[in-house]
Amino acid sequence: MNLGRFSVSLAVKDIKRSRKFYEDLGFEAYDDHEDEHWIIMRHGDSVVGLFQGMFDANVLTFNPTDVRSIQKELKSRGLHLESEADEATSGPASVLLKDPDGNSILIDQHDPAYRPTSAT
Repeated sequence: MNLGRFSVSLAVKDIKRSRKFYEDLGFEAYDDHEDEHWIIMRHGDSVVGLFQGMFDANVLTFNPTDVRSIQKELKSRGLHLESEADEATSGPASVLLKDPDGNSILIDQHDPAYRPTSAT
């Protein structure tokens, strides 16, 4: 089961202040939607999403190419899914589950045409 690229999605209080902090750590915005209160930042292979007002808590995020096959595998292992992808569809979809401590894990398949530019 290939969960794809990993990132952490942070629930931030002030998008501009958080952006500045992560820029000072060496991160660069590569998917910048500050006007919509979210930014994806990258530093080498590390990816941090900053989201103001979108999540109540931080979220571990994986971006696979086939969320539906992962969903089937997770269900076959007896894991409870908070939300599921519609298996009758294809394309972008997501699955949400929680670990034993209540941490949210989002498995989010993006649009195949979506190709963020790589950071330099």
